[in-house]
Amino acid sequence: MSASSTNASRRSASPINNRFVTAPNAESDEWISVWENTTAHALVEGPVAVVDSEIAVEEACDLLLSQGTSCLAVKSTEPDTRYSGLFDFADVNAFLTFAATQHTYTPEHLQGRPRVAQILQAAKAGLVPVRLVSNLSEKNPLVELPHDASVIALLAVFSSGTHRVLVKSPAGSSESHLGMISDRRLLAYLSSFDSPLNNAVPPLPSVPPLASFHRYVSNPLGSLPLPSLNLHFEVVAVHSGNSVLDAMQSMSDLGVSSVAVLKEEGGCLLSAVSVTDIGQTVVPSQSNQILTMPIQQLVSQIKMPHGRTDGADRYPVYSVFPSSTLTYTIQKLLATNSHRLFVISESPGSASPPTNARGNLSGVVSICDILSLFARIANIPDVDPGRMQRHRRASSASSQGSSSGSFSNLARSASKGSLGQSGGPRVA
Repeated sequence: MSASSTNASRRSASPINNRFVTAPNAESDEWISVWENTTAHALVEGPVAVVDSEIAVEEACDLLLSQGTSCLAVKSTEPDTRYSGLFDFADVNAFLTFAATQHTYTPEHLQGRPRVAQILQAAKAGLVPVRLVSNLSEKNPLVELPHDASVIALLAVFSSGTHRVLVKSPAGSSESHLGMISDRRLLAYLSSFDSPLNNAVPPLPSVPPLASFHRYVSNPLGSLPLPSLNLHFEVVAVHSGNSVLDAMQSMSDLGVSSVAVLKEEGGCLLSAVSVTDIGQTVVPSQSNQILTMPIQQLVSQIKMPHGRTDGADRYPVYSVFPSSTLTYTIQKLLATNSHRLFVISESPGSASPPTNARGNLSGVVSICDILSLFARIANIPDVDPGRMQRHRRASSASSQGSSSGSFSNLARSASKGSLGQSGGPRVA
């Protein structure tokens, strides 16, 4: 998508209900002009981390952990294509969930899931190649853009639920790709229109703060057309006594990257668990018992090292109020490295979202939701932040049955034999 095709003519009024705050065209035109003239090349945050398509999925998991990266590009076996797909922690979670529930699959169930059948066949042969698990989550599609694509083009991609894009090199370059851009990187760039981000690595393009942008992001969440502020009982959540596997399966089946963890008594928001948390704790585990561990115990394990290193309590940082400003919400998403924050109802006299409020979980606000706001302001057509999640829910690769057991010994990788370490969770 080119900037000229997106905004070739004078923008029409945004088709948003009048009860919501909108950015006046006269003001937002100033921002859009900058976005149209800023290229993807300027926002690349790092090189593409690459993995061979035929290595065992266990080895690919280890690479995600050892390299400290959130995503690997899988080499293509086709001569004219550099990469065949991406592999990230959402795919790890989908794979682990499949491994834990595969014994519930019937031949009829597999008929409509050719990828799952291929994974089972490969596991019986002794090795599941990462190419079969690439985008198993259906949240991690391979999207490539040219180096001179605009921020408008990035907004069009990320506002549909995609988390990252690969940026192609200019013609004649020795490398095929300049690197990768995440949705969080784009959000950080947009945030700099309100106040400079001096800690971005690598540094973001320098932009002067705009008073009109500051006015817009100073609005409370409840006044903006965010799609998931009032989900209430539809918010994807587990209770603290549910198992780790329950949380994993909820994320895999319902197409989300994190779940709220609620206290058993009263349904108060305790914390959140993400697919990255699962990958960083379940994969290295040396015991299958981690799958049946209460999720509250996993939350404690996640929290403890962060408390020791930065003194921060991770429990309350995942929530905001409907009255929280958009800029505050963006800053919290960036500071906590989260994709979603949970919206809780206000308590009279509260200065900050309480962790012991009872039954007040009301909604969600995600990076995708926020980028969709700016995509609509830029008059990008067909903005639908829930598109990928609906697709994922409709074609879940996980069994709908539940399991309290551990992983089967199906994937006996010749070199690893387990995910991460011997004795750990296995797939077959």
